[in-house]
Amino acid sequence: MGRPGDLAMSRRDMVAGATAAAAALTTLPSGARAGSATADKPVMAKVGLTVNGQRRELELDIRTSLLDAAREHLHLTGSKKGCDHGQCGACTMIVDGRRINACLTLAVMHQGSEITTIEGLGQPDNLHPMQAAFIKHDGYQCGYCTPGQICSGVAVLAEIKAGIPSHVTADLNAPTEVSEAEIRERMSGNICRCGAYSNIVEAMTEVAGRQA
Repeated sequence: MGRPGDLAMSRRDMVAGATAAAAALTTLPSGARAGSATADKPVMAKVGLTVNGQRRELELDIRTSLLDAAREHLHLTGSKKGCDHGQCGACTMIVDGRRINACLTLAVMHQGSEITTIEGLGQPDNLHPMQAAFIKHDGYQCGYCTPGQICSGVAVLAEIKAGIPSHVTADLNAPTEVSEAEIRERMSGNICRCGAYSNIVEAMTEVAGRQA
């Protein structure tokens, strides 16, 4: 640990450095300062998406994530913002038939895409089979991760049906089968902090049986 005098000197140096930086900023040409301010303005773009079967036209800051476009601009709040780093899967949507983490992709990257959120899978009076199975098998507790779990679950079964292998697929030349190992591996990117994993596997297994 440094001596008090060293700490005091460090603080004086920090203040002096901050003062010098502020002075340097004030000496910048007015054009440079204006350019910096202009650079902070959002760049807007028109984006056309088909969301849950409905064509939607938006004008967005090009930095807007697909998740924020859905939640803040289309008011589809079923998809949840969990970690905002692509680590929890709560924001999972189905885009052009493939599941993605909507927090990690920009809306402008999906011009013309077909997007399905939890609202597009089913409604309380007309549930998707996966939603009904989650209810039957108690595949949720707090429910925060459930929209992402269900969207991912639907896409996982489609992946298996299409013969897309996973890290636990034993034989790449044989038809991929729905198994507990396959489901757990493919769903590993969707975190349930309540720990309802076994029930989720049961729900997906039942839906897979219906599809077969």
